[in-house]
Amino acid sequence: MRKLLSLRHWKDTFVRVFRLLGSKDVALADKLLFTIPVLLYWVLPDALPLMPFDDIAVTMIAAEWFAGRMEKKYNNKIK
Repeated sequence: MRKLLSLRHWKDTFVRVFRLLGSKDVALADKLLFTIPVLLYWVLPDALPLMPFDDIAVTMIAAEWFAGRMEKKYNNKIK
């Protein structure tokens, strides 16, 4: 729980995400798997009225998932 409240943890997570999004080793489809849902949620939050999450919370959850999954998938090939 303490990790989720840590600004350092979230800064590191978003640094990892931007590194993965900028990497040539990560497939475009994998990058779109993160960016499309997040962007849609930011643009269309009223289209999902039964989802009581804030935009930043959805982005943070998706960022954590994306970074972990892509680092496992691409091992240490990311520069």
